[in-house]
Amino acid sequence: MKKCVFAGTFDPFTVGHEDTVKKCLALFDEVVVAVAENKNKSCLFSLNAREKMISSVYKGEPRVRVVTWNGAIVDLLKKENTPIYVRGIRNFRDFDYETADFYASRKLDPDMITLYLPAEQEHLHISSTLVKNSIAFEKPFESYLPKAVYDIITEKKYV
Repeated sequence: MKKCVFAGTFDPFTVGHEDTVKKCLALFDEVVVAVAENKNKSCLFSLNAREKMISSVYKGEPRVRVVTWNGAIVDLLKKENTPIYVRGIRNFRDFDYETADFYASRKLDPDMITLYLPAEQEHLHISSTLVKNSIAFEKPFESYLPKAVYDIITEKKYV
């Protein structure tokens, strides 16, 4: 069985993230979506809320498993028994960041395989930061999120 890990802060999980998981499902038997607790970021949504949002998107899809994680990615890959780490790339800034992170992680685990999946053109401008700014300035943001995530955010009165 081929499995990959797709990790991120996902604050919140966007249609770009959803598209990356869709591509992973075309390539792998199982996709582990790891919601990261990043101590360097100030998140709008709690770790548990982000996990719940993503789980709601994949309710009924047994090949997607959502977990939370607060350690090094190489440790999660070992725990999940897969060397394959998927990263979504929107632009050169993402590529530069992910490549630097790849080389640092590769020193910790030389068997790690990082797979970059480019974003679709219609998703290039979408980011979690864009969504959070749209929420803060009370601007429309529904088209940036999977319906299940949008419904949770608006029902919980985060906006």
